[in-house]
Amino acid sequence: MSVEFASVSPAAPPAMRDAPLRLVDSFGRIARDLRVSLTDRCNLRCSYCMPPEGLDWLPTEDTLTDAEVVRLVRIGVEELGIRQVRFTGGEPLLRRGLEGIIAQCSQLRTDRGDVPDLALTTNALGLAKRARGLKDAGLKRVNISLDSLDAEHFAAITRRDRLGDVLEGIEAAARAGLSPIKVNTLVLRGMNEADLPDLVDYCLDRGIELRVIEQMPIGPANTWDRRSILTADEILHIMSARHTLTPAPREDPHSPAGRWIVDGDPSKRVGVIASVSAPFCGACDRTRLTSDGMVRSCLFSTEETSLRGLLREGGTDRQIAQRWADTMWAKPAAHGLNVDAFARPSRTMSRIGG
Repeated sequence: MSVEFASVSPAAPPAMRDAPLRLVDSFGRIARDLRVSLTDRCNLRCSYCMPPEGLDWLPTEDTLTDAEVVRLVRIGVEELGIRQVRFTGGEPLLRRGLEGIIAQCSQLRTDRGDVPDLALTTNALGLAKRARGLKDAGLKRVNISLDSLDAEHFAAITRRDRLGDVLEGIEAAARAGLSPIKVNTLVLRGMNEADLPDLVDYCLDRGIELRVIEQMPIGPANTWDRRSILTADEILHIMSARHTLTPAPREDPHSPAGRWIVDGDPSKRVGVIASVSAPFCGACDRTRLTSDGMVRSCLFSTEETSLRGLLREGGTDRQIAQRWADTMWAKPAAHGLNVDAFARPSRTMSRIGG
């Protein structure tokens, strides 16, 4: 399966293309996957994401309202060809109107005539009480962050003693039919790498796909050193302690995860997201919307474009779509994590959205 590219010349600026607009960049990539941050707030304080005291949260008036979120998602789907929408944070379960936002977005139809693939990335605190309601609203699937099954290690990383709540959230998601469930684990050298074999078995026993992520420079200053990260090769070596892993065919060219079949059973897989050691920028199909209405063409962007201002000034759907398309046209070829000139993103992960 090949990566989808635009049918127009990459040399042509967006304004010269025929309607409908698409989120194409100058390298021919088309963004079909929208990541929407619903809040910059979080109820954990993960060491790789934010300082113990938290951050200065965005003022309420700067945050998109529920209606504004839905409108921008609609423009993305109906005007720009978005097919997948993932709601993120911060922690999106802190958004009171989450079920209503999902319910309205589930009424949209993509350029293929189907419902957008609606997903959620969450730390699962509070998910036990809301999983069924989210499913009923139209949510299809969840990715849940879980860095360790060891209560002490979990508390050390997140600065909160809430492991039990996360595990209850995972169980509730399974009961509600939010499937497939994926567990995302960020591995930190000297902290939780020894916990990976237990996480592999936990996920395999429940039909969950574990995806382990290399640490990226998206947290507080001075918390990332390229030389100290655990690379994909090291991660795979640790995850192979109890199982035989063989490379799986790449079914989705846009997926950030390399996947491995466990013990020869194609129904059992684990994944590794090697953003640093093996970047996948050439196949990236993502566009990002922050909780204060800024479009980012890349997680590691140092620049962003406001859609909130245009929206609140009475801009039409077409005007908003054109500004969005113009922003994506300028998407860089790659994030540059492996070059000395790499510039850290202009926001931390909690303020961008996963």
